[in-house]
Amino acid sequence: MSHARRERILALAALGRGVLARLAVLREVSTLLGEVILAIGRLLRGKARFDRADAWAVVQASGAGALGVVSLVNLLVGAILAFVGAVQLLKFGAGQFVADLVSIATVREMAAVITAVVLSGRTGAAFAARIATMQGNEEVDALKTLGVSPVEFLVLPRVLALTLMTPLLYAYACAVGLLGGWAVSAGMLDLSSHLYWSRSADALAGTHFVLGAGKSLAFGFLVAFAGCFHGLRAGRNAAAVGEATTRAVVSGIVGVIVIDAVFALCAYALDV
Repeated sequence: MSHARRERILALAALGRGVLARLAVLREVSTLLGEVILAIGRLLRGKARFDRADAWAVVQASGAGALGVVSLVNLLVGAILAFVGAVQLLKFGAGQFVADLVSIATVREMAAVITAVVLSGRTGAAFAARIATMQGNEEVDALKTLGVSPVEFLVLPRVLALTLMTPLLYAYACAVGLLGGWAVSAGMLDLSSHLYWSRSADALAGTHFVLGAGKSLAFGFLVAFAGCFHGLRAGRNAAAVGEATTRAVVSGIVGVIVIDAVFALCAYALDV
C-alpha cells in the first residue's frame, strides 16, 4: 500500500470517527431532551420527585442572584447603543432618532441576547459545575440506586427555574437598557426626558416585546439544558468539572446566537 493511499484511508477513518462521535452526542442530547419532557409531564401530574427547597434556591440564584450583573451589562449596552447611534445620527441632524434606535434594538435583540449570554456564563456554568461535582462524588449514582431519577431531581428544577426566570430578567433588562440610552441621550444630545421616553413608546409595538420574550424563553431553556447536559456527561477525574463548565458555557453562547438567528429569519419571513 502506497503512503498516499494510506494517508487517505487514515483521513477517512478519522472523518468517520468524528461523524460517529457527533451522532453519539446528538443521540445523548435527544435522550436527555426526551427525559426532560417526560419529567415535565410527570410534574404536571404531580408525580415528579425533587427537593422543593433546592428548587426554590435555584430560582433565587437564577433570578434575584443575577440582577446585579444583568443590570450592569444591560445599562452599559444601552448607553453604548445610544452613544454609537448618536455619533452617526448627529451627522444628519437626526439626533432625536436615538430613542427609536435604542428602544427597538434593546427590546427586540440586545436585552434578550445579552441577558442570555450573561446567564450562560454565570448560571449555566454553575449548573454544569454542580452536577459535574456530584457526578465525580458518585452522588448521581447514589440517586439512581435509591430509585430517584437524576433528571427529575437535578435537571428538571434547574431547567424550569431558568426558563421561567429568563423572561422576567429580560423585561428588567429592557428597562435598564432604555435607562442607559436615556442617560447618554440627555447628557450628549440634550434630549429632554419627555421626548426620549415618548419617542421610545411610539417606536415600540407589542410584537417587539412578544418576540423578545419568546427568545428569552428559548434562551433560558437552552442555557439550563446545556449546563445540565454537560454536567451529567462529565467524567470522574479532577479536571472533569472544569471541562464540563467550559463546554456548557461555549455551547450555551453558541446556541443562543444560533437560536437568535433563527428567530430573526422567522421574524423577517412573518414580517414581524
